[in-house]
Amino acid sequence: MIFFDEQTKTFYLESKNVSYIFCVNECGFLNHLYYGRRISREDLSHTVYLVDRGHGSNIAGKWRDKSLNVYANECPMYGRSDYRESMLAFDFDGVRVGDFVYSGYTIYDKKPALEGLPSVRGNQTIEIILKDDLHGAKVSLFYTVFEDLPVILRHAEIENESEKPFDLDRAYSFCVDMPDKEWQAITLPGAHLRERSAERVSLSHGTFTIDSNRGVSSGQMNPFLALVRKTTNEKQGEAYGYNFVYSGDFALKAQIEQNEELRIVGGINDYDFSWELQPGKKFVTPEIVMAYSDSGLGGMSRAFHDLYREYLVNSRFSLLPRPIVINNWEATYADFDTEKLCAIIDGVKGTGIDTFVLDDGWFGARNNDCCALGDWRVNEKKVNLQKVADYAHNRGMKFGLWFEPEMVSENSDLYRAHPDWAIGVPGLKPCPGRSQLVLDLTRKEVRDYIVESVSEILKTYPIDYVKWDMNRTLTDNYSVKLGKNGKETHHRYVLGLYDLCERLINGFPQVFFEGCASGGCRFDPGMLYYFPQVWASDNSDAYIRTIIQYGTSYCYPLATQSCHVSVCPNHQSGRVTPFSSRAAVAQLGATGYELDPAKLSAGEVSAIKAQIARYKEIETLVLSGDLYRLNNPSEENLFAEMLVSKDKKFAALTMMKPIYLPNDKACRVYPDGLDENAAYEIPELNLRLRGDVIMRCGLLIGGLWGDFSAKTLTFTAQG
Repeated sequence: MIFFDEQTKTFYLESKNVSYIFCVNECGFLNHLYYGRRISREDLSHTVYLVDRGHGSNIAGKWRDKSLNVYANECPMYGRSDYRESMLAFDFDGVRVGDFVYSGYTIYDKKPALEGLPSVRGNQTIEIILKDDLHGAKVSLFYTVFEDLPVILRHAEIENESEKPFDLDRAYSFCVDMPDKEWQAITLPGAHLRERSAERVSLSHGTFTIDSNRGVSSGQMNPFLALVRKTTNEKQGEAYGYNFVYSGDFALKAQIEQNEELRIVGGINDYDFSWELQPGKKFVTPEIVMAYSDSGLGGMSRAFHDLYREYLVNSRFSLLPRPIVINNWEATYADFDTEKLCAIIDGVKGTGIDTFVLDDGWFGARNNDCCALGDWRVNEKKVNLQKVADYAHNRGMKFGLWFEPEMVSENSDLYRAHPDWAIGVPGLKPCPGRSQLVLDLTRKEVRDYIVESVSEILKTYPIDYVKWDMNRTLTDNYSVKLGKNGKETHHRYVLGLYDLCERLINGFPQVFFEGCASGGCRFDPGMLYYFPQVWASDNSDAYIRTIIQYGTSYCYPLATQSCHVSVCPNHQSGRVTPFSSRAAVAQLGATGYELDPAKLSAGEVSAIKAQIARYKEIETLVLSGDLYRLNNPSEENLFAEMLVSKDKKFAALTMMKPIYLPNDKACRVYPDGLDENAAYEIPELNLRLRGDVIMRCGLLIGGLWGDFSAKTLTFTAQG
């Protein structure tokens, strides 16, 4: 709930187990007071420590202890006595300084939508208005609270109420000032094929920054940052998680400054960003999700998971069983015909696989990855798409199709007709990636072409599933339509992407859309708003996937992660892992297969049937269960994760031991999340034990013989 104390001018935002408190100070600025475990509604003026710090600047006309460089600020602005990281920065025709003071507030019973942007659905929301009367600028700060979740949402909206344009040079979404500096940061850095590997570092004086300037959220650094105490682990301690609902350039910064305090700010990366705001127009910043836990990293993750499942992912699909796909890419690459595809469908008949997805190579002159992107016409000489779709449907399977709508090949009919439709500088040869360029989604005519050409395919053929890929990042950043406002290119591109998604997904509500960006190079909440699941990585190696999926789970639910079983030796690593281990790891997500069933033995085909039957047993846990990470695969010779139903009556524990050591110590795992007072049957171990015994004494796990051996145990409460 949201409460405003008129006497002290204090705002109390209260969510489950969380209080977020700030006030309007005597100078008209918003003074942050508290963010953390829920506390009583008291006057917190005693927490504000004002003193003349010396060698600083003071609020105009006020005493020497009144400095915005001393206050904890809700919305720090550049150039007005606060020398720390700002949330917003303006250019009023050469004047960089604004003076924004409190003007009022409005409480909404239902959260207003964010114009042009994905966002988390919500209810009670407060809008705090700040105004700069000198320049005719208005800033609205929005906060949303949840009765049942320890989560707060924030974003800002900037409006030009003057008669002439001004520029936004920084448009971050939030700022939080913490009263001490004893924090560590957890981030999810990586690279293509090694996305989101959790990293933990201690913060020191200066500014710690994670960001992307690639035009996408990127596989190099995910838009997630957690602040934790040194003693915080999975089970105990404070954790503050920040996750940005945006799919483009971002920056999240943690600054420890002279007062031994910490400031965290973030939003759209201001590197190569500026936005001309015309009179009467509004700029909306993307949303930040702030999740708090005083029960460790596990509590923080479960808060994110519950929020995204219920309030972010498309409600048509959020809790429905995911399609179990067979994708032809690693079986055939672009070398296929109708008969080959039908043979793949026949090869998995009766296994439980329910969807066939035809990947790249079905359109234009596309027989390799060097041509034809943008030419979205079925190559009838190569494949009879209608026959393949019907063949799948007649055998009780759904049919899916691969697209890469945002890209164009230089060797394509589209590029020859419209070379200016690609992002690039006129007269300068563009820098390709994977022999392709990026279409200029800032332009409506480009987006219209994509919508029309993709829609024609979806209308003509019986397609149930779309895999939406994106295989390169942005460079040569210039749009011929934007001209001198070229620093708007990246953000306008993302807005164009969201427009595409809105039009196609709402135009074909029966189609299940899956996201992909060379695997997991654009895995963020903005994409999950449109796509119920996104490829976690192109890397399907079971061992590396434990590290990728472990990091991804810090804020993203398991069912949002596309996880495939592929052939060995693995196409990305060359590593050989047991078939059963590949399946066990892939089943900690939206599972599927990417292989040629014709090259499998009869025993392996039977194994797929058994694997899917096993997955169906735990599917509800993947969709809606609570996750408990038991071991960090980057630090230990064991990967172990536990999924527990909300009522704690059913659970599953999956583990993999990467390296087998002869005469090794006993493999003991300590499950978590069970009901201490319930008795659980563990059929795989032929045990019946109470929950408290299982969790405190642990389980000795045998049978993990050989490298990369995996096992899944189930726990069923009795009575």
